[in-house]
Amino acid sequence: QVQLMESGGGSVQPGGSLRLSCTANNLVTTWYCMGWFRQAPGKEREEVATVDSYGTTTYADSVKGRFTISKEPKTALYLQMNSLKPEDTAMYYCALVFGATCPSQSVNYAYWGRGTQVTVSS
Repeated sequence: QVQLMESGGGSVQPGGSLRLSCTANNLVTTWYCMGWFRQAPGKEREEVATVDSYGTTTYADSVKGRFTISKEPKTALYLQMNSLKPEDTAMYYCALVFGATCPSQSVNYAYWGRGTQVTVSS
């Protein structure tokens, strides 16, 4: 059973930076996709960034050029967030699904962390 745990959230001013981490336990293969998702109050969950087993990354248009996803195989997933904006405020979750590439819908991710809160406010 894979277990995911996020950390690194917090409160920052607009323009600030945060680095989120997601540690993965009991992961014995590199054949997986992992992603970062976020959900703000009253809004639907949205995909932020993903990285597949080949290392191919994708980003939501709203975070391109500001966020960077990276991974340490079989160990962790990271999200470097720069130039943060108030609209980035949300609960951030990491998720994982086994396979070569990333699914198009978040419901297809099998494992989820409990989330870490990011608040961007002056």
